[in-house]
Amino acid sequence: MSRQTITMIDYGGSNLRSAQKAFEYVGADVVVTADPDTVRRAEKLVLPGVGAFGAGMAAIRQRGLEPAIKEATIKGIPLLGICLGMQYLFDSSEEMGHYNGLGLVGGRVRRFDFDGGPKTEDEDSSLRPPSAVRRLKIPHMGWNQIEATRRSRLLAGIAAGSYAYFVHSYYCDPDAETAVLARTDYGHPFAAIVAQDNIYGIQFHPEKSQAVGLRILQNYVEL
Repeated sequence: MSRQTITMIDYGGSNLRSAQKAFEYVGADVVVTADPDTVRRAEKLVLPGVGAFGAGMAAIRQRGLEPAIKEATIKGIPLLGICLGMQYLFDSSEEMGHYNGLGLVGGRVRRFDFDGGPKTEDEDSSLRPPSAVRRLKIPHMGWNQIEATRRSRLLAGIAAGSYAYFVHSYYCDPDAETAVLARTDYGHPFAAIVAQDNIYGIQFHPEKSQAVGLRILQNYVEL
């Protein structure tokens, strides 16, 4: 089998190197580019991301990458968004205001919002509702389980309840349940992986998720 080429979109606001190394580890050639025409000609696209949604989308638009990404996906070129890159796929985000995303997956990016407040020292935890005994911290950071909602080649070889590594304060809330490929629970269930036609998104960091994350990246390369 010939090596697949992954085109990784560089908009100047993300840490590309770790994702690049992970794809190379699973056998892909990686082209890192900020050139819209290279994006349009790609075999497979990856949109990584760390940082703030609004600033990232502004950088994507300033470089003329938004129309190139949309034209590529309309032609059927696969696109994988990773972490904040998954959030860019959605219609909008409420992170520090309201910002429009790429609109490739219907839905909104929302902030984790947990009630209950911290427990005081003299409070009897047995008298409190279970959900209020321990206030969940934001960001959601660390290892958590992913549960597939349906079968997909992207999740080939991934066992139910596998652990992945998350770092995020906002989560994706798709309009259509059919867009959700896997869920994770942190106070409530949320979309850990989305898949809609040739559009894919992973909320956790696959490059930090050991064998599970590498297998998912390999599956994407081999789609």
